[in-house]
Amino acid sequence: MPLDPTTAERRALITGATAGIGAAFARRLAADGWHLVLVARDAARLAEVAGELGSAHGREVETIPADLSTDDGCAIVEQRLTDGGPVHLLVNNAGISLNKPFLRSTAEDEARLLRLNVHAVMRLTLAALRPMTERRNGAVINVSSVAGFGAAMPGSTYSASKAWVTNFSESVGLSARPFGVRVMALCPGYTRTEFHQRAGINMSKTPEWLWLRAEDVVDEALRDLRKGKMVSVPAWKYKVAVAGMRHAPRRLLQAVARDTRGRIGRDDH
Repeated sequence: MPLDPTTAERRALITGATAGIGAAFARRLAADGWHLVLVARDAARLAEVAGELGSAHGREVETIPADLSTDDGCAIVEQRLTDGGPVHLLVNNAGISLNKPFLRSTAEDEARLLRLNVHAVMRLTLAALRPMTERRNGAVINVSSVAGFGAAMPGSTYSASKAWVTNFSESVGLSARPFGVRVMALCPGYTRTEFHQRAGINMSKTPEWLWLRAEDVVDEALRDLRKGKMVSVPAWKYKVAVAGMRHAPRRLLQAVARDTRGRIGRDDH
């Protein structure tokens, strides 16, 4: 990992840190001796998670209750990234999907998805990279998705937002690398978290073999970051899927595209 090995005060800031992949990052990094800054909307749950991690691992755990789909929420976290103690690793994990296809959506819901999945990632990455490039060490992991490699779910704009995150991370990573700073897009497939439940998405038709454990996703992400990869796709089955989505003819992808969540049909347009 592109961090000064003599630094004993490694600190990571993680958004969406109270559940799923964000919580798995928090547990793993605390166990590895990192101090943490945890960001989430639910202040009570944030305090509970921080207390558990601090007691278990003896690390400093700061909390920032913030809604990153708002300008005010982003500004609070930006200030911590630029003005507080050095943050050596930023994990942009917060994100949402919607429980309805685009033709039944609203401009307000779509704008909120873009503000959280795209706008917040851009703002926090920019805020983190400025001090990191000045120090010439640090890393950013932007949690994207396998879905971003193709329009595999009819009517979903989530995949479009994640396509931006992956492309953005690769592009910014190229410009940050000469300063000793790495930026990586983490692109997992279906992962056992609260993500789909919170969005109200029925995942009962998704085959069991497609699911990943959040802890395994984090382990592979950190290995790939240490290797200097700009895009991390955990699990061989999703590496194969991404290769197919990248190289198969578009007409073939469009022919087989379906929503494995089982929520889109003729009457749902």
